Amino acid sequence: MNTLTDSAFTHQPLAARMRPSCLMEYVGQQHLLALGKPLRTSLDAGRLHSMIFWGPPGVGKTTLAHVMANSAQAEFYALSAVSAGVREIRGLVEQAKNNLTLNKKTVVFIDEVHRFNKSQQDALLPHVEDGTFILLGATTENPSFELNNALLSRVRVYVLKPLSVEEMHTLLLRALIDKEKGLGLLAADIAEEALIWISQWAEGDVRRGLNLLEWAADARTDDQPISLAQVQELAGEKRGFFDKGGDIFYEQISALHKAVRGSSPDAALYWLARMLEGGCDPLYIARRVVRMASEDIGNADPRGIQLALNAWDTQERLGSPEGELTLAQAVIYLACAPKSNAVYSALKAVKKTIQEQPHYSVPDHICNAPTKL
Repeated sequence: MNTLTDSAFTHQPLAARMRPSCLMEYVGQQHLLALGKPLRTSLDAGRLHSMIFWGPPGVGKTTLAHVMANSAQAEFYALSAVSAGVREIRGLVEQAKNNLTLNKKTVVFIDEVHRFNKSQQDALLPHVEDGTFILLGATTENPSFELNNALLSRVRVYVLKPLSVEEMHTLLLRALIDKEKGLGLLAADIAEEALIWISQWAEGDVRRGLNLLEWAADARTDDQPISLAQVQELAGEKRGFFDKGGDIFYEQISALHKAVRGSSPDAALYWLARMLEGGCDPLYIARRVVRMASEDIGNADPRGIQLALNAWDTQERLGSPEGELTLAQAVIYLACAPKSNAVYSALKAVKKTIQEQPHYSVPDHICNAPTKL
């Protein structure tokens, strides 16, 4: 079996080695980068503007920033919002001003830009506005919630999507045969069914897919093709994507709520299981299920709220996984129950009325027992 020498390979992970350097090598995000799309046209012309890439991990946000800087022949500087502060920003501003005197563009890439606080974001504003540097930011969180309006008004937000199974398959195959940056020198062969399985298992995350492919190649003990069973064993138990307090967290609980509201028990059970498998606190779900019973079922079936409370109580008493069965029972019951938001709407309306009108006194005839006074 062939081995890789230090001179032929670096010690970087496969995902880092396979990072494309030009737009022709970039795979995915065709809704932004297909010929004729505005962003693609700007890149082909070498014109960059400040922008934020919003998308889940491993979809190519950092890679696209590198590709853009290369296409514009700009100096590229990377900051991590986790460790960088105003001092580092000031240093880059000085460097960018020096580049301007040499007629060079400067691209400042900030990973996890949502972690910048208000003062750090404010420090970027004048330099983005006057063109001292071009800001490229990457975030996994909704920029509308995490970034200042002042900064958002100076950048364009682009939404990046997980790669399709076909796109992932293309990247994995490229990594497998590439002899310069990939696994080509290992002469590692893989069964097509295993390659397809990895393409699906990665769920659009390039880093995740390439990591598993590299682990499988490293774990070979003979010259036989890597089998489906081998990659499944290396992958271990599949865990769903779930980020407590992040966008995916709120998207999934919203999906569960809407499935119940839309009377779809299959969808409701699916999203419940996705959240539980992803590590969500079952008691959090239990509290939300009680809210669903009150908000969406209401007096159309008063038993719904009692069943939801019983499920919450059972989860607290039994814990997981036994208690999760009662959560499933409650979710399916609520999804199948008749719906009425009359109480929710009425209470909301009367609160609005109270806020808009004077606080009237209680009429005499319904006051507390009258006295001589």
